[in-house]
Amino acid sequence: MVTTGNRLAKSRAVMMRKTLMVQGTTSDAGKSTLVTALCRWLVNQGYSVAPFKPQNMALNSAVTAEGGEVGRAQAVQAQACNLPPHTDMNPVLLKPNSDTGAQVIIHGKAIANMDARFYHDYKQTAMAAVLESHQRLINQYDVVMVEGAGSPAEINLRDRDIANMGFAEAVDCPVILVADIDRGGVFAHLVGTLDLLSSTEQQRVKGFVINRFRGDISLLQSGLDWLEQRTGKPVLGVLPYLHGLHLEAEDAINTSQVAKAKNVLNVIVPVLPRISNHTDLDPLRLHPQVNLQFIGPDSPIPPADLIILPGSKHVSADLQWLEQQGWPQAIDKHLRYGGKVLGICGGFQMLGQQIDDPHGVESTVGTSKKGLGLLDMITTLHAEKQLRQSQGQLLLNAVPITGYEIHAGISEGKALMRPLLQLSNGPDGAISEDQQIIGTYLHGLFEQPKSCDALLQWAGLNNVSSPDYHTLRETDIERLAEMIEQHMDTTELLTILKAENG
Repeated sequence: MVTTGNRLAKSRAVMMRKTLMVQGTTSDAGKSTLVTALCRWLVNQGYSVAPFKPQNMALNSAVTAEGGEVGRAQAVQAQACNLPPHTDMNPVLLKPNSDTGAQVIIHGKAIANMDARFYHDYKQTAMAAVLESHQRLINQYDVVMVEGAGSPAEINLRDRDIANMGFAEAVDCPVILVADIDRGGVFAHLVGTLDLLSSTEQQRVKGFVINRFRGDISLLQSGLDWLEQRTGKPVLGVLPYLHGLHLEAEDAINTSQVAKAKNVLNVIVPVLPRISNHTDLDPLRLHPQVNLQFIGPDSPIPPADLIILPGSKHVSADLQWLEQQGWPQAIDKHLRYGGKVLGICGGFQMLGQQIDDPHGVESTVGTSKKGLGLLDMITTLHAEKQLRQSQGQLLLNAVPITGYEIHAGISEGKALMRPLLQLSNGPDGAISEDQQIIGTYLHGLFEQPKSCDALLQWAGLNNVSSPDYHTLRETDIERLAEMIEQHMDTTELLTILKAENG
C-alpha cells in the first residue's frame, strides 16, 4: 500500500534521478553497511533505488539470475532495495588469486587474470564498463547509491581511479565521507582524508558520517563542532554501534556469534589463505545450536563434530597450505572417531583424488595436485566458470534446497554416482558410502531452515530448530533503516540529492 507521503516522495523522485556516493576514510569504515542502510531508508520513503559499486575487490561473491557474478555486499544491498542482484550493480569485480594478481570480472563474466600493473593499464577500459552500467541504472531508478572502495586518500591508487573520486568526478555526483570511531583517531581520519583530496574533490564532499559510536554523545559534541568549523562541512550523522548486527561481510571473516544453547554441534573451519564465499557459514554463526570456530594458521586443530572445508579461489595452493598445517592428518583422525566432513565448492574438490589444471586456470599449464583422497573423483579446472542459481532437493532426507554455483572445475568419478543433491540442472555433489563425508558445489546450503536442519542432523545434532536466515537479514536491514531515521540528518540528506539536480 502506498501512503500519501510515499506518493509525494515518488513525485519528488521524478526530479531527482541522482547518484549519491559513500566513500570511507579506511577499509572497513562502514561503507557497505551505510549504503545498505541508506538504500532501505530511501526505499521506505517511496523512492526506487539501486546499489552500485564501480569496482569491488572481494572473494565473497553472489550469482545473479542471468548467470553473472557480483560482490556479495551488492547482493545484500540489492535486497535492501527489494531488488534481485544484477551485474550492473557491480560492473568490475576483482577476485585476488595471488599477492599481486586477481581475476578480473567485467559485467559478471571473468575475462582474464591480471597482475596489478597490467590492470592499472586496463582501468580505462574498465571505466567504460563502469559508466555504461551506471547510465543504465540512472535511467531506471530514482536514486543510485554508490559505494566506494578502500579510501580516496590512497595516493598510489589515484591515477586512473575508477573506484572513488575518479568515478565521482566522472559522473559529477556528491560524496559522503564515513569514518569508524571505534578504531580511534576519527577526526584525524576525516580531516586527513579531506586534506589529501584535490580542491574539486573537496567541494564534492557534502558531509561526514561517524560510524559505530558508543557512549554519551554529549562528550563528542565539542569534537563535532571543531570538525564542522575546521572543514566547513556538516556532520550528517553519528551512527551508533549496533550490537547483534550480522550483515554479511564483504571480505573479512566475521567471527561473532549469537548466544548458544546448552548442547551444541561443534564445527571447525580452516581459514584458507584464499578462502572464498565464507558467507556460506554465516547461518551457522547465527545458529543457537552451533558453535562455529574458524581455525587460522599455526593454530591447534581442536576436536569437533563437523569439519567444513570452504570455498577457495586457488584450490591447489590452499590444499598445499592445508597439508603444511597438518589438516590431512587431523581429518583422518576425525573420521576414525566418527566425525563428519563437508566440502563446499573448492573444499569439495579438495576431497577428491586429484585436481588437474591443464589450461593454467590457477597454476602453470598442465599442473596436477594430489587431493585428500577421501572421495573417488578427479577435478579438471576450466577457464569458463559454472555460474548459476540452482534449486532442487537435498537427498539426505529429501528436503528442498536452493543456492548458487560459482566454480571453475568439473568433477568426475565414481563418488558422483552417490550425489548429495538433485538440482534442476542435474545431480550434484557426493555422499561417501559410510555417509561420513559429503561435498557439493552449491553455495548457500544453510540459508533455508529445512536444508539447514537436515545437514545439522546428518552432522549429529538432535532436536534441530534452525532460524530463518533471510528473515534475520531482513530484520537487520530494517534496523539499519531505522538507524538512519533516528541518527542522520535526513532533511540535509535529501537536500544534497535535490541540490545536485541542477
